[in-house]
Amino acid sequence: MDNKELAIKKSPELSLEIIKKYICPTATEQEAYMFLQLCKAQGLNPFLREAYLIKYGDKKATMVTGKETFTKRADRLPQYDGFKAGIIVQTGEAIQYREGSFVLPSETLLGGWAEVYRKDRGQSFRNEVSMSEYARKKSDGSYMAQWAEMPATMIRKVAIVQGLREAFPDEFGGMYAPEE
Repeated sequence: MDNKELAIKKSPELSLEIIKKYICPTATEQEAYMFLQLCKAQGLNPFLREAYLIKYGDKKATMVTGKETFTKRADRLPQYDGFKAGIIVQTGEAIQYREGSFVLPSETLLGGWAEVYRKDRGQSFRNEVSMSEYARKKSDGSYMAQWAEMPATMIRKVAIVQGLREAFPDEFGGMYAPEE
């Protein structure tokens, strides 16, 4: 039995009724069905916060995968050889690539970066993402809570999941993190 089969067997039996009652009551039948199929196909357990079905008002529901799901699954892959990730900041005219997510109040946060390593490749998969493209905003133009409170952490997460998806498309294709 492989890891995907094991994950599916440990998951509670998902159904449209359970999704609509406990996970996303405002989801349409189609949205709940698509979420159910994503969870089955990828072996995701929404009760372990591996996947979310998010819906705001009348907008189309979004299916997302927790960042930890990406990193936990990557750790189980024999080809995975780790990652480095950080933020891109500007101080005056200088632009700096920094590991982690530490940013000073006097600096401008421009984006995030990640480098994913595979044992079976000669070079890493490197991604850089910009704040202006990914920082999530409400309809009034203000940043959503997590982006307002910890933007450096959020943009770093976007870079990590994008890097993992590019490095391992068979494992992570079609899976997106809420930060994206």
